[in-house]
Amino acid sequence: MTLIDYLKTFSNEQICKEYYRDTRMKEGVVCKKCGCKHHYWLKGIWQFQCSKCKFRTTLRSGTVMEHSNLSFQTWFLVMLFMTSTKKGISASELQRQIGHKRYRSIWTTMHKLRVVMGKRDALYQLADMVEFDEGYFEKPVSKAVKDNLKRGRGSQRQSNVAVMAESTILENIETGATSKHCRYFKMKVLKTHKSEEIKETLVESIDKESFIFSDKSSSYLNMKDYVESHFSEKSTKQTTAVSLKWVHIAISNAKRTLLGIHHKINGEYLQNYLNEFVYKLNRRYFKSIFNRLIIASITDFKVLLQ
Repeated sequence: MTLIDYLKTFSNEQICKEYYRDTRMKEGVVCKKCGCKHHYWLKGIWQFQCSKCKFRTTLRSGTVMEHSNLSFQTWFLVMLFMTSTKKGISASELQRQIGHKRYRSIWTTMHKLRVVMGKRDALYQLADMVEFDEGYFEKPVSKAVKDNLKRGRGSQRQSNVAVMAESTILENIETGATSKHCRYFKMKVLKTHKSEEIKETLVESIDKESFIFSDKSSSYLNMKDYVESHFSEKSTKQTTAVSLKWVHIAISNAKRTLLGIHHKINGEYLQNYLNEFVYKLNRRYFKSIFNRLIIASITDFKVLLQ
């Protein structure tokens, strides 16, 4: 959705509220008390009422907006800028663009939406041919830690991220030449370098009937136990260019995007920033993802950022 389209469609607070209400009604409201999915709208008090137990649900309750004092129009603007900018936008720049007084409110709102993006992508698993590798993202460290830094893998300066890319082989009908076409991605910040965490990541992220391609890291030795087949090659320029092409492109693009927009990212919030990057990457061919993010934000779960 372009800015002009947005201004034509969501010109005031009331229109935003009505659109959010209509979207919630379409997607379904679940009663917190009895679990009933049938509700009707109480126009006079702007609440949903359960048709079974009569429990009432506010328009924001059970959504990402719960407990937020920001207007619906502000939320919609944040969603618009986050989904319409290809490389993303910083909280300070977004605050300036929409003219909001408090930086912290915009920063918190953006992180809540990044959590929503991650939860939405977590509903799906990668399948068929999947590339798997790890990327290392630099994070700021204190002066005390700098004096005792480890070198190489496991350094306190780096966050280890599992990167997965679902791909398929396409054949040119005329020449018979084959090439790998990429579809969907996943990225997960790892706390350790142990095979147990790699296993957990595989089980939750990749379909068990998939074929995985990776390098010969010792952490990947047991991958074959959790998927259909596991193919590993020694990490070389050739491996990077062919077998693990898309994961390395994703790692490179993610680093360039995050460092270019946000500069230094606290390791505690790295997963949120990766959620946004992957969410937009997986929907790169969609004409607009603004409406999809609104739908994701009303899913019945709480996203609270302390």
